[in-house]
Amino acid sequence: MAAANYLSSEDQFLCSICLDVFTDPVTIPCGHNFCKNCINEHWNTSDQHMCPMCKKVFKTRPELHINTFISEMVVQFRQSAQQKTSSSEQQESKPGEVPCDVCTGTKLKALKSCLVCLASYCETHLEPHLTASRLKRHQLIDPVENLEDRMCTKHDKPLELFCKTDQTFVCMLCTVLDHKTHDVVPLKEEYEGKKVELEKTDAEIQQMIQKRQLKIQEIKHSVDLSEEDADRAIAEGVQVFTDLMESVERRLNELIDTIKETQRRRENQAEAFIKELEQEISELMKRSTEVVQLSLSEDHLHLLQSVQSSNIHHPPPTKDWSKVCVPPASYEGTVRRAVVQLEETLSKEIKKLLTEAELKRIQKFAVDVTLDPDTANPELILSDDGKQVKHGDVKKNLPDNPERFSYCNCVLAKQSFSSGRFYFEVQVKGKTEWDLGVARESINRKGNITMSPEDGYWTIGLTNGNEYEALDAPLSVSLSLKSRPQKVGVFVDYEEGLVSFYDVDAAALIYSFTGCSFTEKLFPYFSPDCNDGGKNAAPLIISPVRGCWGLEMIRKEGDTTDRLPVRYRRLGSSRKNRVRMKLTQ
Repeated sequence: MAAANYLSSEDQFLCSICLDVFTDPVTIPCGHNFCKNCINEHWNTSDQHMCPMCKKVFKTRPELHINTFISEMVVQFRQSAQQKTSSSEQQESKPGEVPCDVCTGTKLKALKSCLVCLASYCETHLEPHLTASRLKRHQLIDPVENLEDRMCTKHDKPLELFCKTDQTFVCMLCTVLDHKTHDVVPLKEEYEGKKVELEKTDAEIQQMIQKRQLKIQEIKHSVDLSEEDADRAIAEGVQVFTDLMESVERRLNELIDTIKETQRRRENQAEAFIKELEQEISELMKRSTEVVQLSLSEDHLHLLQSVQSSNIHHPPPTKDWSKVCVPPASYEGTVRRAVVQLEETLSKEIKKLLTEAELKRIQKFAVDVTLDPDTANPELILSDDGKQVKHGDVKKNLPDNPERFSYCNCVLAKQSFSSGRFYFEVQVKGKTEWDLGVARESINRKGNITMSPEDGYWTIGLTNGNEYEALDAPLSVSLSLKSRPQKVGVFVDYEEGLVSFYDVDAAALIYSFTGCSFTEKLFPYFSPDCNDGGKNAAPLIISPVRGCWGLEMIRKEGDTTDRLPVRYRRLGSSRKNRVRMKLTQ
């Protein structure tokens, strides 16, 4: 039983030098075993006689003798391995598999092909290449067919070399004859070079695969975002149409109630007429009975006396019903008026609902904006958190750096944007003058400035307490607003070239700059204008956006913050652009 277990371990019969099954095993004085040829070659190439296993050094070269016990064990192991191979591992070659070239009769599946012998061997016939010393030096590869193609057709020699000049495979005789002056290298050298090239190519391919995998992830992410937007749009659409249907249903109920009320009034009127007519009929029938009874009397005196003493021979007093009628009601005008009113109401509600949905959508692009004190005019006062700005009437002693507005009461934000979409809200409550919007990085910041898109400003503003205008080109656009905005939202789509302003509380669009061409960084722009003797003392306040989901698809390019009040006045309506000038206090 122990011998069987011992035989089952292949590691016990491997030479530690060649890592193959022992061939002529010998034992050296330290007790370790090696192939006789392996240990001799090891000592022949070394300047001392050392055991490769335990590193023990022998003063003289030990005499080697075959270890007969291990030799017998190796023979038994090989026989056992061959039996196992023949019984379980060796298989008959199938179509498409390389057969053994030595097998007679049934061809077994080849395990290796020898590039020296130019033959393929099954495991049984491969044994000599694993045990014989001279055959162990042959080059074995995974089984391949058509080994004759590896022979030079001209010299019948193995194709062992590669001609770089002609880019072809050659044998040793070819290098002496036809390829004598050519650049010829061993196949292994060319193989190693090509392997390096293939590894480099594979690395490039892997990079390409990685980029495409990232692109797939990017596309999937875009689809996910699109799906979220679609779901959000559907939800908003359902809400909008639900609200509209509810409004239509309310109007329809009002119309039905109106028609029914009109009909009830007509029915009540008709019932009153009928009741009055029935009462008159009752009186008439009573008089008729009296007349008939009197006319049947045969007492001449009594009849005449009765007629003289009363007006029985005349009908009782009644209303003239010839002009009284209850004409059928006509509801065409009622329905028409209701439809016209509904159309007007729906138009207003649709506009409001769409604006509310639009505002809700763009609020997800809200960004955190703070004012940049390095850009603020010296007369402006900024809060410590960079969220508020007002005019201070007193000019502070600040360095006149290139970024600072030196003359006009303006300030830019620290944050800048050169792509994507962004949105922020500013409270303007209590102010009589202000300007808001965005400005490009290269704007003029010294002296008087012209407020127009041509000069890098996309802004709207309030003047004289109730005059709203968009500082567009070529002329300022007067804005007619139904309500006075308390909080203004500013939305920018850089790629679309869009700058829109919203009355946040009323959910109404104030104005949009469209078709803009942005090529520089854009900075949020603020001007609280001058204090104006306390009339315009309220600050501009950057407000947090309610229901803000955070910034999406935005790349922040810089950082600038601070809000600036500036006092400007419009110099005549005939001017093409609004000019901002410092007013003397």
